[in-house]
Amino acid sequence: MAISTVTTVRNTIAPNLPIAAVDYNQQYQDQFGNVLRLYFNQIDNYTLALAGTAGGQYIRFPYVSASDNTVQYATANNTPTIVKFNTLGYGNGFTLNANSTATTSVQGIYKITYSLQFANTDNAQHDSTVWLKINNADLAGSSTVFSVPARKSANVSTYVCGYSEVVFQLNPNDVVGLWWGTDQAANASTRTGNYIHYEAAQTSPFAHPSVPSAIGSITFVSAPTS
Repeated sequence: MAISTVTTVRNTIAPNLPIAAVDYNQQYQDQFGNVLRLYFNQIDNYTLALAGTAGGQYIRFPYVSASDNTVQYATANNTPTIVKFNTLGYGNGFTLNANSTATTSVQGIYKITYSLQFANTDNAQHDSTVWLKINNADLAGSSTVFSVPARKSANVSTYVCGYSEVVFQLNPNDVVGLWWGTDQAANASTRTGNYIHYEAAQTSPFAHPSVPSAIGSITFVSAPTS
C-alpha cells in the first residue's frame, strides 16, 4: 500500500540579531555572521524548493470539491432548482454549506468545473439548463444547455453527462451555488422527463464504482486583476 505524506516548505523566520558591543569584539562579529549565515540558509532552502522542477507541490491554493449521492429532481417544469452536493471531497479556504452552496474566505479569480449525470425517461428529447449564482444572483453568461435525447425504450433511460466550466471572481464570504432547470421535470412518482441520476456501486453485469449525481470543484486561478 502506498504511503501518503504531506510535503511542506518550512517558512523563513527573521533572525534575532545579537546586540553589538560598544567596542569592536571578534566574538560578537563571529556570532553575528553565524546568525546571518543560518538565516540565509533558510532563504536558500525555501527559494530553491519553490524554484525547483516540482516546486508547485509546496504551494496551497483555495479550492473545494464535492459530490452528491442522491437522485435529484427539479422542483417543477421550467423552475430553477439548486444542484445538491452532500459530500465534501477536499477543501481549503471554502466551506460547503448545508444548502449545497459553498462560501469562500479568499478573494480571487476562480473556475468551477462540474459534471451532472442527466437522465431522460420520457419518449421525447428534453433540455436541461445549468447556471451559476453568486450570493443568490444569477451570474451573467454562465448558462449551458444540455439536450437529453428520448429514452432508449420504455424501461431504459438515455443518459448525458452535463459537463462545463465557468471562470468568475469572488470576494471573501461570497456564496456560490449551481442551479438547473428543465422543460420536462421527472419526479419520484412518474419519473417522466429529465432528472439527475445517481447509481450505487454495481457488481453486475460488471463491477464499477458508484455514479454520483453531481460532481463539482472550484479552483483558484489568480489573484484579482484589479
